[in-house]
Amino acid sequence: MTGMTGIHRAWGRAPLPVRRLLAHELRSVASLGRWVLRRPPHGVAGGELAAAYTGPQTAMMYGLLFVSLIETVALSVLIPWPSVHRVVLVLDVYGVLMVLAMHAACVTRPHVVRRDGSLRIRYGALFDLVVPAEAVASARVDRRYPQGRLVALSDDGVLDLIVGSQTTVTLELNRPLPFTRPLGSRAQARTIRFHADDPRALVAALRQPAPS
Repeated sequence: MTGMTGIHRAWGRAPLPVRRLLAHELRSVASLGRWVLRRPPHGVAGGELAAAYTGPQTAMMYGLLFVSLIETVALSVLIPWPSVHRVVLVLDVYGVLMVLAMHAACVTRPHVVRRDGSLRIRYGALFDLVVPAEAVASARVDRRYPQGRLVALSDDGVLDLIVGSQTTVTLELNRPLPFTRPLGSRAQARTIRFHADDPRALVAALRQPAPS
């Protein structure tokens, strides 16, 4: 019990970005297990639309995985010191695991158009935002190729959630909507642009009236 108390205290003292990153990694590893076991997508109930968004990044993820495996094999041959080799091997295996876990989190945590008309926008275990149905002024298919990081917010309140250097859906909101960035800071968005592999199906589902 004392040991657990110490862990909780240490966790509470850790900076918020560190706690967020560790939580992301744990959820990603759990998603890898869900993916391997072919469990249903996370957070998708019956009658709700699960919208995938991994299309633009799948080839890149598998390419990165291939490069990591080649690097692991090459370093095992080139490094002559056993102790250094073991450390590098552990780091390489960890890197491969994280690449797989990140992709698995994206596959098993799709966007969701819920039965009440709300939309859950996600990127793996890193980003999760629920947009209430009444907050959506309009939704349209709108392919763009913005530059920047995964989560980018402009000065005029346009939030881009970029996958494979593109977005395909634009939501115009009728009020500012607060959201949490991956490392824990808070901000507000008036417009949200994100990627869906089948943007027309997602937009059509959003435009359907919510069941009474």
